[in-house]
Amino acid sequence: MDRVEALEAFRGGAQIIDVKNPREGALGANFPRVIKQVREAIPRNVEVSATIGDLPNLPGTASLAALGAAVSGADYVKAGLYGVGKVREAVGLMQEVCGAVKGLGYPSKVVAAGYADFNDFGGINPLALPRIAYKAGADGVLIDVKVKGARKLFDLINHKDLTRFITDAHGYGLTVALAGSLDRGDVAKLYELGADIMGVRRAVCNSRSWLTGRVQEKAVKEFVAAIEALERA
Repeated sequence: MDRVEALEAFRGGAQIIDVKNPREGALGANFPRVIKQVREAIPRNVEVSATIGDLPNLPGTASLAALGAAVSGADYVKAGLYGVGKVREAVGLMQEVCGAVKGLGYPSKVVAAGYADFNDFGGINPLALPRIAYKAGADGVLIDVKVKGARKLFDLINHKDLTRFITDAHGYGLTVALAGSLDRGDVAKLYELGADIMGVRRAVCNSRSWLTGRVQEKAVKEFVAAIEALERA
């Protein structure tokens, strides 16, 4: 996501503009200058989120990255818990991320992000994220898919577990975001589950390429219209 794509998403009616760098991973970090450019281009009533990477278990590195995203203007700072395999490690890393942002007075919301395909790389089970985020003082949770392509969120986590995940997170007062190769046909599923935020990229691009596809206003409008139709119903 860059300034040009951000404006396409904004004109399409997106409520949150997500700045990431697909070349560095599912939650790959973009440059501070890009986050700043997007924030300056988008009206303040539309929020900007920024991913800070598929992170190893390096709390110092993660906390510096989080602070950089907050300084650059991100309303949401999303930390991918890729290299942590234990709950205590995840809590420790997220505590440092939250401390870097909130301890220095930035209003950015911090999101603990995990991966539905965690078994493929020995990662942490994302169903543990609500407890991790709550203990660390974070504001929200996200489940995404690390390896884009054949499998999507609903292929990896069943409806029952997603329902429990959302119930647990809301019980802790956390915002819930779901992503992972979702498309317009999944809008009703997420609405029924009660997720607060639906994250998409390839489904609103001019191609299905994770790396070269570009966000298109028309595709974003179609998603927004589908959500608004459910709200009216």
